Amino acid sequence: MLPRLPITDILDSLKQCLTQQNHAIVLAPPGAGKTSVIPLSLLAAAWLKNQKIVLLQPRRLAVKSIAARLAQLLGEPIGQRVGFRVRHEVKVSSLTQIEVMTEGVFLRLLHNDPSLDGIGVVIFDECHERHLDTDLSLALLLNGQGLFADLRAEPLKVLMMSATLDGSGLSALLEMVSGQSIPVLESHGRSYPVDVRYHGLDVPVGIGEYLRQIDRIIGPIVDLALHQTDGSLLVFLPGMGEITRLQKYLGNVLPLHVGESELRIMPLYGGLSLQEQRRVVSPPEHGVRHIILSTSIAQTSVTIEGIGAVIDSGLVRVPKYDSRTGLTRLVTERVSQATATQRSGRAGRMGPGVAYRVWPESIQTRLRRRESPEILSADLTAFLLHLYQWGTQDPNELHWLDTPPPTALAAAHSLLHTLGAISDQDQGIAVTSLGEQLSRLPVSPRLGRMLLAAFDAPSLQMAAELAAVIGVKDPLRDSGTVDISKRLALLSNRSHGHYHADVEQLVRAAKRCLTTDSAVQLSDSDLMGYLLAHAYPDRLAKRGSGTHYTLANGRGVSLEPSDPLAQCPWLVVADVGGAGGRSRDRVFLATAFNPELLIQDGPLAHLCSAQDQIVWNSAGRLVAQRNKRLGEILVSSQELDKVTPDQRQQAVVEAIRQQGLGLLQVNDAVVQWRARVAIMAELFPEEQWPDVSDQGLTDSVEYWLGPKLANITKMADLSGLDLLNLLGGLLDWSQTTRLQQRMPSHLKVPSGLTVPIDYGQSPPVLAVKLQAMFGLDQTPVLAEGRLPLSIHLLSPAARPIQITQDLAGFWRGSYQEVRKELKGRYPKHPWPEDPATCVATHRPKPRRQKG
Repeated sequence: MLPRLPITDILDSLKQCLTQQNHAIVLAPPGAGKTSVIPLSLLAAAWLKNQKIVLLQPRRLAVKSIAARLAQLLGEPIGQRVGFRVRHEVKVSSLTQIEVMTEGVFLRLLHNDPSLDGIGVVIFDECHERHLDTDLSLALLLNGQGLFADLRAEPLKVLMMSATLDGSGLSALLEMVSGQSIPVLESHGRSYPVDVRYHGLDVPVGIGEYLRQIDRIIGPIVDLALHQTDGSLLVFLPGMGEITRLQKYLGNVLPLHVGESELRIMPLYGGLSLQEQRRVVSPPEHGVRHIILSTSIAQTSVTIEGIGAVIDSGLVRVPKYDSRTGLTRLVTERVSQATATQRSGRAGRMGPGVAYRVWPESIQTRLRRRESPEILSADLTAFLLHLYQWGTQDPNELHWLDTPPPTALAAAHSLLHTLGAISDQDQGIAVTSLGEQLSRLPVSPRLGRMLLAAFDAPSLQMAAELAAVIGVKDPLRDSGTVDISKRLALLSNRSHGHYHADVEQLVRAAKRCLTTDSAVQLSDSDLMGYLLAHAYPDRLAKRGSGTHYTLANGRGVSLEPSDPLAQCPWLVVADVGGAGGRSRDRVFLATAFNPELLIQDGPLAHLCSAQDQIVWNSAGRLVAQRNKRLGEILVSSQELDKVTPDQRQQAVVEAIRQQGLGLLQVNDAVVQWRARVAIMAELFPEEQWPDVSDQGLTDSVEYWLGPKLANITKMADLSGLDLLNLLGGLLDWSQTTRLQQRMPSHLKVPSGLTVPIDYGQSPPVLAVKLQAMFGLDQTPVLAEGRLPLSIHLLSPAARPIQITQDLAGFWRGSYQEVRKELKGRYPKHPWPEDPATCVATHRPKPRRQKG
């Protein structure tokens, strides 16, 4: 007999819905009984026909707890009608009808059998958390429903269960896939009243300052709650660092007992083993009150008995992937309204409770409504490998609640290529045999690539230990060194059960791929760097100035000057982070690296690319170099013996494109010619004049200059080129003729002189002495009358006295004022009253002969 819980009221509607169609949505708050009652109630469904029920949970802790609860309700031990699958442990039998598992385990199950033969319904529990595996599992499952429908005797059904998810968005997605209307079945649940109290008036506004004081801020609230409430306390904190600090603070200030109850401070976070997590969530002994300091792991899925009060710091720490740098940073931010509601509700699961919120009530309405789904901010490398394995070339082919960001997908594709997991073929992107092996390993593609780089049993053992230590919270975060070998030594010498279990599982999973006949020969000191370089080829780092390093991906990182690794010329960086927007990050985990592994014949030489380059040396001569690069890092440079004419030509062309035309002898004649051609192109666009702008000439330099560069051996040779003649080759004979006719370089003035025109000004300028223009009544024009010249009339001392484009008007008007002013100053030059009728001259008056 199933317990009578609030969810019971919608069971008939749910059964009817799943009988008539293949999708259903249930919204029910914590405590409604959806997780325990619904799977058991579906065992008798006629449409199930001896198929299994798969119940998905986002966390391992919830899987085992829920399986135990379901088995208890059936009066059976785990492993009969109810079983579970988690990493390291599987407990199912031939009798098992309900399998509880994590979404990660389900993904592997889905790849092994995309049709999910023998499974009648997949239930997504707590789908509002929107983990990456949740969205990926749902997208592949919905796709497989359509692809394999004809291969199944009975249709596969999908049930989505959530506490806070917006049911309309999920309903719209399922309706798009199924073509049917999908009702949202809602249970109002059963919860006890929770008295919400705000305690944040003195909390710093800035998150950084709040984190620095968090133990001193929350500690007194814990003490207050112990005296105002009964039962255990559940304190939500952003991460393990804050948990450790508050645990130490409370250990120093709290008494061992409050009243007749013994106090026990217990941390709860994902890095604990399952056994340790289960011990924390178990009911306290009689006369004991727990103070559970937890991350977001305690928000959902698992009921922690005996909680009388919740203290919510109002903060959550989430990973944010930066596709530009390839780094994932943990970012601390304020919780959403939905998360705050969920956390407060943990105080009302077993009876009336109190929720202390460490922020002012005025801020509550300004919090965002929901957390952002992980798919919008996560590293999508493993995600994309799953899609390629599924046969999806374009993620947009699938149905998503939120479409994965293109930039993150592009970064993931690039990394998979670098790791050798995929290859581009004529038919599209293919997963390589290495990629298939990576997908079967229970770690990220990066760490999987490191495992598969092992070449014997000792190297495999080290690779597994490295993968395990990278996957746990750093036990030496503030030890003064980022050396990962120190972590290996610490964890190996202590009784970290889950760490050693991870190592053993990874060794077993990778052993089938181990190549024992490898020719790799490495010293013990080089082995760790060799293995980590396979996982982080983009994070090999070369030291620059001081303790600053450049990663192969171009990112700058640094170590503390006191760190023993800070003197290493090369590192492999396994963990790095910092604030977004900064150009340099901090190294958290690394090891020394021997660059000799990258040289020709070295076991990591394939990570580098070689390129021959012709460069100018310090003496201004062209030399050939063979540069070996690791991403953005120059590994080595070797001077070559010979530079071919083609290489010289290409080197000069590239130099001009990078440094500009200033490398050439650009004299005034060249400047004037380019200006004349540019004006012709503007006034006569139909005649297709060449683009002689800086950009235009740089783009076409190979065409007009290239043939003359084969014999260039030094920078000084460029100044000897006849640039005007070379540029003239851009014009055909007809254009050259028209340029001289319409836009001449010089103009003959009435005095008989030939005067240059300055085309560098707009309009072009003819600067000429005033007396040389006597007798000319019309302003000269260019370009078949389209472009009047600007006449700059000069004094006998060649100083400007008038600028005009109306010469006739000047003679009739302001000339007389000019004449009065300058006649006395320059008496040796003619100043006629009517210059328009006088003979032009460029000489002074002739001297009178004495006689």
